[in-house]
Amino acid sequence: MTPRSRTNQLLYQAELLLDIDPGNDEHAEARRMASEEAALALAELALESLLREVTEHARLPRHDWHELLGGEGLGIAELHRLRELAARPDSWLAWLLQRIEALHDSAGVARRGRPSAAGMIAVGGSAALGDELRACLEAAKREIQSLRETSQEW
Repeated sequence: MTPRSRTNQLLYQAELLLDIDPGNDEHAEARRMASEEAALALAELALESLLREVTEHARLPRHDWHELLGGEGLGIAELHRLRELAARPDSWLAWLLQRIEALHDSAGVARRGRPSAAGMIAVGGSAALGDELRACLEAAKREIQSLRETSQEW
């Protein structure tokens, strides 16, 4: 499998996990949280696969996102572009990296929903992790197309 195919596969599998119906029994909340964290873990694998893909011409020994997207990263154009994106707090990549860090923390990243009291209408609040991740993956796929175009020029 090529790095490009693997990146696509991982993104697709992450989306599939987000589409799993958690059901409505006593384990539904735990299943939802498990699906969200599993999808996020696959998104991290997809990020590393993407880094492998866009740096293929450099023949790097490692593709750890911490190293390649860190301040001391290599001067490859695609990595520079991703570093700039990660530095923008409103970007999909900044959101993803923050959630990946939380995923590796002992508290995890998925949160239990707060059941609303009977008759109350929930207003505002933050979007569910799954919904935010789904939006992040869509933005990532748009960016990946552009990165692939510049990477192929090499």
